[in-house]
Amino acid sequence: MPPVPRVALDTGPASATIAPDALGSALVDRFNDSVLARPRVAVCVSALGMVLLVLVGASAPNNHTLRAPLPLPLLAPMPGGASTIAVYISIALSSVGLFGLLGANRRGWRPRPRALFYVGAAVVAVVADLTPVGSSDTASYAAYGRIAALGGDPYVTTPGQLGGGYAHLVSDVWLRTPSVYGPVATWLQSAAAQIGGHRPWLTIWLLMLVNGAAFLAAGHLLIRTADDPVRAALMWVANPLLIVLLVAGGHLDTLIAALAVCAVHLARRAARPRDDLLVGVLVGLACGLKISAVLLGVGLLWPLLRERDWARMARQTSAFAVVSFAGYYPYGLHALSPLSSAARLVSVPSLWAAVQQLGRVTVGPAATGTAISLAWPVLMLALAWLLHRRIPPQAVLSVSAPFALGFAWILAAPWSMPWYTATVWATAALLPRGPLTRWLILTTSVLAFSHNSGGHGWTW
Repeated sequence: MPPVPRVALDTGPASATIAPDALGSALVDRFNDSVLARPRVAVCVSALGMVLLVLVGASAPNNHTLRAPLPLPLLAPMPGGASTIAVYISIALSSVGLFGLLGANRRGWRPRPRALFYVGAAVVAVVADLTPVGSSDTASYAAYGRIAALGGDPYVTTPGQLGGGYAHLVSDVWLRTPSVYGPVATWLQSAAAQIGGHRPWLTIWLLMLVNGAAFLAAGHLLIRTADDPVRAALMWVANPLLIVLLVAGGHLDTLIAALAVCAVHLARRAARPRDDLLVGVLVGLACGLKISAVLLGVGLLWPLLRERDWARMARQTSAFAVVSFAGYYPYGLHALSPLSSAARLVSVPSLWAAVQQLGRVTVGPAATGTAISLAWPVLMLALAWLLHRRIPPQAVLSVSAPFALGFAWILAAPWSMPWYTATVWATAALLPRGPLTRWLILTTSVLAFSHNSGGHGWTW
C-alpha cells in the first residue's frame, strides 16, 4: 500500500503562515500521521468520551452534576474522585476524537451527512434525558422560571429568596443573584416551570429537551446550507466536544447558536427585504436570551457597513429594535441592572485574572475593574481584525465577520465559559477550511477543563 500523503488539518494558505500557525501545522501534520486520525480510531475515541459522559450523568448526584438525579436515578451515585477523572477523560477524548474526525475528513473520509446526523441525534437523545453534567446553569434557569411562573420578578428576586427544591439545586455562586438573562429566556423558563410546578426535575428536564431539539435543528440547517455538509456535521451535530458542553450542560447558548444559524442563512441570501427584517427579528430574539448575542448582530452588520448598504442596515436594526423593545418593555430597564454586576466578573484562565490580582494590590479593585472594562473591548476588536485576516479569502463576509467577532470575544472577555463558543462553532461550520479551526478546538478544550464541575468547583 502506498504511503498516505501528509496533509495538514484545516491549514490555511501557505502565504499567510506565521510562526504560531507554522508550529500548529507541524503538530497537526504529526497528528495526521498517527493512528488517531484514522476514521475508525477517531470514531472509537469519540464514542468512548460519550460513554464516560453518559455514565457521569446517569450516576448523579456526583461532583459534576446537579445535587439530585434528574429525571430518574439510573445508577448509584458516582464517588467524587471517580466523577472528576471521568469528566477529565471525557473532555480529553472528545477533543482528541474531534481532531481525529476532522483530520480523517481532511484526508478524504466522506461519511454520509445523514448518517452523521442520525448518530449525533441518537447521542443527543440519550444525553438530554440525563442529569445535566458540567454545569448547574439549568437549575438557575428553572429557578428563575419558577419565580416568574409564581408572578414574581426574576430580575429582582433571587433563587435563594425563592427557596424550596429549586433553590436547593442552584449553585452557591448564583443563589443570591437575580437573572442575568433576557426576557425571551425568562418566557421559556417560565413556560417550563408552569408545567413543572413544584417538581424542579420536570422543569429542568423540559429545558434539557428544548435545548437538545435546538441543537439538532441547528445541525440539520447547517448540513442543508453548508458548502461542505460533511464538515458541517462533524463541526456541530456529530461534534463530541459540543455534545459534552452544550447538550449535557443544557445551556441557553445552544438556542442562541440555532437562531444565529438561521440569521446567517438569511443574511447570506438576502434576496428580499423581508429577509433583512427576519434577520433583525432573529438577532432580537437571540439578544432576548442573552444580551451578548448583540455581537451576532454587529457581525452581520459589518459587511453591510463596508458596502454602505444603508437600506438593509436600517431594516435589520429597525426589526431588532422593535423586538428588543417589545421584550424588555414588560419588565422595564431594571431587567438590565443585574448585568452591571455580572460584567465585573473575571474568570480563569482569562488573562485579566492576573491583571485583577495585580491591580488589587497596586491601584485598588475599583480602578482595576474600570481599566479592565475599558481595555477588553479594545482588545476584542483588535483580535477580531487579526482573526479575520486568518480566514480564507473565499469566505462569505456575513459568515466570517460574526465568527471573527465571536471568537475574539471568547479570547478577550474577562468572563468566558466554554459554552459561550456555541455561536462561534456554528459559524465556523459554514466557513472554508482554515487554520483557526484547531485554535477553536484548543480554546474550547482549555475552557472546558477549567469550567466543567457542575457548579461545585473542582473537588475530590
